[in-house]
Amino acid sequence: MRDQFERNINYMRVSVTDLCNLRCVYCMPKEGIRQISHDEILTFDEIARVCRIGAELGISRIKLTGGEPLVRKGIEDLAEMICRIPGIEQVTLTTNGILLKDQLPALKKAGISAVNISLDTMDRAQYQELTGKDCLLQVMEGIRAALEQGMRVKINCVALNECNEFQWGKLAALAKEYPLDVRFIEMMPIGLGKAYQGSMQEVIQKNLENIYGAAKPDSGAVRGNGPAVYWEFPGFQGKIGFISAISHKFCKDCNRIRMTAEGFVKPCLQFAQGVDMRSLLRGQTDDKELKQVFERLIYEKPRCHQFETEKADESLEQREMSKIGG
Repeated sequence: MRDQFERNINYMRVSVTDLCNLRCVYCMPKEGIRQISHDEILTFDEIARVCRIGAELGISRIKLTGGEPLVRKGIEDLAEMICRIPGIEQVTLTTNGILLKDQLPALKKAGISAVNISLDTMDRAQYQELTGKDCLLQVMEGIRAALEQGMRVKINCVALNECNEFQWGKLAALAKEYPLDVRFIEMMPIGLGKAYQGSMQEVIQKNLENIYGAAKPDSGAVRGNGPAVYWEFPGFQGKIGFISAISHKFCKDCNRIRMTAEGFVKPCLQFAQGVDMRSLLRGQTDDKELKQVFERLIYEKPRCHQFETEKADESLEQREMSKIGG
C-alpha cells in the first residue's frame, strides 16, 4: 500500500488493551483511566480479521502493544492467529517487561520473535517514582529470560530530563553487557507527555561518547521496522539506537499505521483523523469494502507531524498515549 507521497505502508501497530499495570507519568494518570467495557474493545477474531485485510493489501509486520499487552488474557492465542495469516512475515510485542518472564514460553511457541521492553532508568527508586511500582527487578528478569529464549530484545528508553545523564550511561551499558539494542526516544508532546521535557539525540549521544568512546553509524543489516537510527560503540555486543521524532524528523520514511484497542485505525500518531473499524466490523461490512476503507485511509496519510510547531488545532490528537496505543 502506497500513500499519496509514495511511502510504502507495510507495518501496523495493534493495541490490544488500554489497561496497564504501571502508571508511567507521561502516559497515564496516577489514578488510572476509565476502564472501558469488554464489549468496547475488539475481540481476537476482529483483530485478526483487520490484520488479514491489511496483509492482503501489503501489511507484513505487526506489533502488539497496549497499554500493557500482557495483561490481556490469552494474548498468545492472538499472536498465533496473526502469525498464521498469509503475508504476515513477523509479529512482535512491546511490553514493560513485568509479566514477561512467565509468559515467554507461550509467546515464543505462538510465533513472537522479538520484544521491545520499556525501561527509562536503572535506578530502582527512580523507576518506582516514574512508574508507580517497585518492579525494576522483575523487568530485568524478563530481559534476561527473553535473551535466554533466543528472542531479539530492544530496550526503549524515553529520554526524560528527570533521568540524569548517569542513568543514560547505565541503560546503554545493557547493550555492552548483553546482545541487545538500547534505543533512546525523544519525548513527543502527546497527552500527559506535553508536561515533560525530554533530551535531544545530540545531547544523549555526546554524553554516551564521553563515557564509552566515539561511536560510528551502524553498518550492519536493518535492525527493525521503524525509524530508529543505530550507532556502534566500541566493545558493545548490541547497538545504541535513537528515535528522534523532534530533532531528526523521519516522516518522509514513515511506513506505519496503528489501531487502538477499540478498533480506531490512525494513519499518524499526532492527528485525530482515522477510521472507526469496529463499527464497520460489527456492521456486517464485507471484506471488499473494508479493503477500500483501508486503501483510502492509507492514501490520505498526512505528509508529516507538526510536533515542533506546538500548534493548537482541533485536528490534533487529544487522547493520552495509553488510549492510543504505544
